[in-house]
Amino acid sequence: MPVRSSRSVRQGWAGFVASGLTATLVAGAAQAATPSLSGEKAAFPPFDVATFSGQLFWLAITFGALYWLMSTIALPRVGAILEERAGTIARDLDNAAKMQAKAEDTALAYEAALTEARKNAQGIAQASRDAGAKASEERRHAVEAELAAKLATAEATIAATKTSAMSNVRGLGSEVAIAIVEKLTGQAPSATEASEAVDQVLARG
Repeated sequence: MPVRSSRSVRQGWAGFVASGLTATLVAGAAQAATPSLSGEKAAFPPFDVATFSGQLFWLAITFGALYWLMSTIALPRVGAILEERAGTIARDLDNAAKMQAKAEDTALAYEAALTEARKNAQGIAQASRDAGAKASEERRHAVEAELAAKLATAEATIAATKTSAMSNVRGLGSEVAIAIVEKLTGQAPSATEASEAVDQVLARG
């Protein structure tokens, strides 16, 4: 777009300059053919009608030269710089869009990984709780079995001790009964009779 517009502008200005140069040359030739009046006061050169044609001629030459320099050197460089800058901006925008899309994809992947990690953490925590409960139940059963065994052993020991004590009490009671009867009656009963009497007393409680 900038190149086409500059070309059309150059073509338009070239026609304008050509027509201006033609008119200037014609005016200069007419002025040269007209004799100058004598005795008139010289006017300020830029305002002197006699020098208008020359001024217009050099103005056209200078304008044409400047226009040629602008159209062939300055404007193409400016257009190239603008096009390069537009291309750079477009590339930067494309890169920014790609980076944004990549960042969004990374964020989605991170969210998915975080959700999966949370699920795994919940599963691990539940498995740990189940394992802990199972281990606690096993320890409780083991402790209960150990306590039951100790209780049975203690009961057996108590029973044995009670039996031993009762036998000792029975023997001691027989001896005491024999001694008491002998002291009261002067005649000692037999050991069998003393034992039977002690058993009857123990049976009555």
